[in-house]
Formats: sequence, C-alpha cells, structure tokens
Amino acid sequence: MSTAREKWTMRQRVLATLQGRKPDRIPFIDRIDFWYKGRNHQGKMPEEFQGMSLPEVHRAIGFGHQDWDYPYTIKYRNAEIILTFEGERIFHEVDPEFTNFPTLWGWIPIDKAGVTTTELITPAGKLSYHHRLLEESISSGTTRPQMISHPIKELDDFNTYEYIIEHAEFIPRYQDFYQREAEIGDHGYLVPIIERIPFQHILIDAIGEIETFYTLHDSPKQFQRLLTVLDEQVTDKLKKLADFSAPYVEFTDNLDGFMTNPRLFQKYVLPAYQRYCDTLHDQGKKVGDHTDGDLKNLVHLLHDTGLDVCESFTPAPTTSCTFEEVWEAWQGGPLIWGGIASYYLEQRVSDSEFLQHIEHLLQLIGKRPIILGVGDAVMSDNDLERVRYIAERIENHPL
Repeated sequence: MSTAREKWTMRQRVLATLQGRKPDRIPFIDRIDFWYKGRNHQGKMPEEFQGMSLPEVHRAIGFGHQDWDYPYTIKYRNAEIILTFEGERIFHEVDPEFTNFPTLWGWIPIDKAGVTTTELITPAGKLSYHHRLLEESISSGTTRPQMISHPIKELDDFNTYEYIIEHAEFIPRYQDFYQREAEIGDHGYLVPIIERIPFQHILIDAIGEIETFYTLHDSPKQFQRLLTVLDEQVTDKLKKLADFSAPYVEFTDNLDGFMTNPRLFQKYVLPAYQRYCDTLHDQGKKVGDHTDGDLKNLVHLLHDTGLDVCESFTPAPTTSCTFEEVWEAWQGGPLIWGGIASYYLEQRVSDSEFLQHIEHLLQLIGKRPIILGVGDAVMSDNDLERVRYIAERIENHPL
C-alpha cells in the first residue's frame, strides 16, 4: 500500500471505496471509448492524442480507465448458430460458446452499417432475430448494434428459448479475466460483469419492451415459466462464482424506472436482487448494477435491493433524476458510481456553468464515499479538456 505521502493509484482508490475504506482522493473513473472511437472515425482526434491507445489517453488526462469483461462464457449445447450480415453468412457453429445471449455483443459486426440476422436452431425449434447498426452510430463511436426484432415472437418460441437456456453450460474463464485485469493496470479497473437479471433479460433482450407488457397480460403462464427458467440459470451461475476471486461484480441491467416501473420493480426485480445479493455477499463480494437509465421512480426502492453500487448513475439534465435527490436518499447506500451528466462536457454549456456545477458537486460530496464518473459515458462531442479539469481538480481535493 502507498505511504501517506504518495498518491494512490486509481485502482487502489476504487478498491478502497468499494470496500468501505477511505481513499486519498475521490476515484474519478469511467469510459471514453465512445469518444475515442468517434473522434478516430471522424478524423477529429486532437493532435495531443493522435497515435495514442485508449489507455494512454486515459492516463494522459488523469481519468481512470473503466472497462468490463465476463469472467466466464456459456456453452449452448444442442444449438446451432448462424449469423448473416446483409445476407452474407459470417459465422456458423454448433454448440457455440459465448456470453450475453441473445444480444451477442462482440459477435455482431460493429465496423460497418447494416443488419445482422441471428438464427438459432435446436431440437425444440428455431429462433430468428435481427440487429441493426447505423452509420450515425459508427460515426459517433457508439457502436452498439440495436436489436430491431427479438427472439420470442410467438408462443412456440418460448419453448425453444427455454430449451436453449436449460441446455446452457457454465464455463469459467477466471484466468483470462485476471490476465486482462493485469493488462488494464493500476490506472484502471476491470469490472467483472454478469448478464441481466431475468426480468430485465425478458424486457430488453428476449421479448422487447412493448411486447413484454402484452405478454404479461395475454400469456402470463409463459412469461412466468421463462422467468423461472432464467432465474434458475442466474442462481446456478452465481453459486459457481464462489470460486472467482473478485471483490466486486456487476449486473448489466440498463435499469430505467419508466420501463421497469415501480410496480413491476417491486414484483419482479426487488426480490431477485435481494436473493442474488445475498448469494454474492455470502461469497464476500460487493454487488453493483449498471443503472444508466432514469431512476427517478426507483430511487427509494433501490435502497432496499441489497445492491452495494449503482454504477453509471446518470443524473439530470440527461434524465429527470437529480444528483441531489439520490445523494439524500442513498445516505445508507447504494454507493454512486457516476454522477456527472455528460451534458456538462458539451460545448453548448458555458465554462462558468460547468465550473460552478463541478464545485457544487464537490462541496455537496465532501468526504462521503463516491466513485465519480460520467453518465453514461464521455461522448464523441464532449470536451475532453473538461474531463482533464475534473481530474486535476480532484487531485487538489484530498479527503
């Protein structure tokens, strides 16, 4: 550990805060990958950063490098997957091994605009769905293909989807994670992530937001059966993570209180969080979630989930939820990771408004624990010099 006169590394600051210890400075860490990819694609990379890698840019501006990775993969037995991009087959495998089913991030092309079709063939039936990546997304650096049709469209699709989940095999890859963690280094933090909890999985990935509401009304038995199958998979997965040595793990729920409204949250989400957090807490792990949506309707409910961290908290004016109301409500937890809206990094915001906001936040925070970051991320049209200013201001703000 560093001596009292030495500045801590960003990783040390994050770990101390997660573990309830006092760091020397507030950790300031998040993602600039959208900014980095967007500026490179647009040919607008500032001269200072030209030729630099993403980690080098993070270090140059004093902004911690946050990244995510799965400490496991899932092998889908008795399943055949075929990916086609704009009608051309790009991948075909039997018993495939991947994470984040059915979104398949990392498998869907992100370097060119177009539509990718995924086909999954099993003894129980066939599923087909589509992702689209727009040229505007590539230009802005937000290269996340959007699902434009979902795997479950008909009642028969429930059986096929459940078959796929029930024949999934957990494959640990802890050493690969530890190696990548070492590569990230002491100026960053690699977050071990887990797929979405069952309700969020159904809402966002399996059925889709609007169709989920119809399904709850028209096909409640099928909905509940799928929820149960997914819950069994998550429960088994979490128990197996007992062998994974990490102080913190995070669900990837993209939680938003307008789609997952308080009534749905209380019925389907809150009990699941409480059970899952109990399992992980028994392993000595802190638990977080990627909560980058509008949380205004859920602020007081999130306090009761057992979650230790709400990561990527994105306040007003990007959402309707202010930093102040969350800061007041969560005095006993969860811990905020995030808290600075990317709005304040835009050129339309005057220097005086930006500076006043940062000073207001730091005065409000005082010495209370927080991991500061930009919600949801630093975007390609944001001013990186303002990120550098925040980093320098924090270095002059000892705890």
